[in-house]
Amino acid sequence: MDDDTIAWRERNWFYYNWLDQLHIQNVRAGSRVLHVGCECGDLLAAVKPAYGVGIDEDAEAVRTAQRRFEHLHFERQDPHTLNVEGTFDYILICNSIGNWHDIQQVLENLRAATHEDTRIIVTYYSYLWAGLLRLGSRLKMRRPNRYQNWLPTEDIENLLKLTGFDVIRRDSSMMMPKYIPLVSSFFNRFLSPLPGFRHLNLVNTVVAQPVPIPRSEADYSVSVIVPCRNEKGNIADAIQRIPQMGKWTEIVFVDGSSTDGTADEIERQIQLHPQRRIRLIRQGAGIGKGDAVRRGFAAATGDVLVIQDADLTAPPEDLPKFFGAWCRGNGQFINGSRLVYPMERQAMRFLNLLANKFFGMLFSWLLNQRFRDTLCGTKMISRKHYDILAANRAYFGDFDPFGDFDLIFGSVKQNFKVVEVPVTYRARVYGETNISRFRHGWLLLKMSWVAFRKFKWH
Repeated sequence: MDDDTIAWRERNWFYYNWLDQLHIQNVRAGSRVLHVGCECGDLLAAVKPAYGVGIDEDAEAVRTAQRRFEHLHFERQDPHTLNVEGTFDYILICNSIGNWHDIQQVLENLRAATHEDTRIIVTYYSYLWAGLLRLGSRLKMRRPNRYQNWLPTEDIENLLKLTGFDVIRRDSSMMMPKYIPLVSSFFNRFLSPLPGFRHLNLVNTVVAQPVPIPRSEADYSVSVIVPCRNEKGNIADAIQRIPQMGKWTEIVFVDGSSTDGTADEIERQIQLHPQRRIRLIRQGAGIGKGDAVRRGFAAATGDVLVIQDADLTAPPEDLPKFFGAWCRGNGQFINGSRLVYPMERQAMRFLNLLANKFFGMLFSWLLNQRFRDTLCGTKMISRKHYDILAANRAYFGDFDPFGDFDLIFGSVKQNFKVVEVPVTYRARVYGETNISRFRHGWLLLKMSWVAFRKFKWH
């Protein structure tokens, strides 16, 4: 078994390299990883865990894996009676789920190995490929396998839900598992992600988490980050309208070198409201809202971080809806949407509205995650999860002048569950917008290209 498995991997290196890269994209290096059905350990080693455990029923495969990867831990176990110590950040099930006669029992066993942020990643062959794969085995182009259940993605999702897991996202990839120069890249990188062609892909992926346990709002503090530039007339209103949430709420204003006296007004309001936690951060040499948001998040002391635009066009009164969604466990990243409820007249120019709807559809496809509105300023994430995004920011680089896409792309990359909360968009009552429809439209196209390269063409 062990030598045959290694030989088949070498013979079909292109397919297995693709699988390795797919999991590397989804697993943070340095995590605790459990791989159920690990065979000879190659995939577990590829994701570079700080602590990795591989489980397989084949004793020879386990011995081979332990010999090849001495820094990892391998055990012979039947998944139906699985018993491992501790919890894991990721649980991998790659092409083995169809071998189990009681998948529900295996998934129930895995619950004991999870914590609230565990991600279970299931990859499996598309049902449409069943005949071709059997033919490939008969022609000795593919390793012969014992009979497997050919499970549609919907059945896998249903089994996960039955066993206490919440599906975060689903995806498919790879139209051509054999390497043909140029042709394979064309099919797998360009055609494979396109609507319509996606149904022809070989590899289906489902990412899930344990169903969240609701939290008490009274146990968590909230930091409201307010980036501002030339918003003097909105400062007093913002302080009055930002509600108290959780065990305490702080307001962190980040002033972007305003020329209308915004910083002086913030300091005056701090003196007028000693009962409230209000702070002023000066952006200094930093440029743009994205930099202001990052500075504000770095200075914040609350458990939960939320952005409130200083123009108040997204009402501060809606912030408790975001906090409630986070506390209920509806999502780890809560994104506002201005395009659900009717908005006030003059709140958004017609071309801006069309552009926002277009980019919402585009990013929904690019990220394989529904986004009605990517540029609503109100966004919420916990300090713990934001620190993960910040620690892994190098994957995307310093690319985002808005601050929105740093959070959106990072949350999708880290498999945080995303949920949108509608807000009622209102017209600005003070100052002028800092949005330039054509310059920022061009920047949105650049953001789209970053998303395509990092999420579709990798």
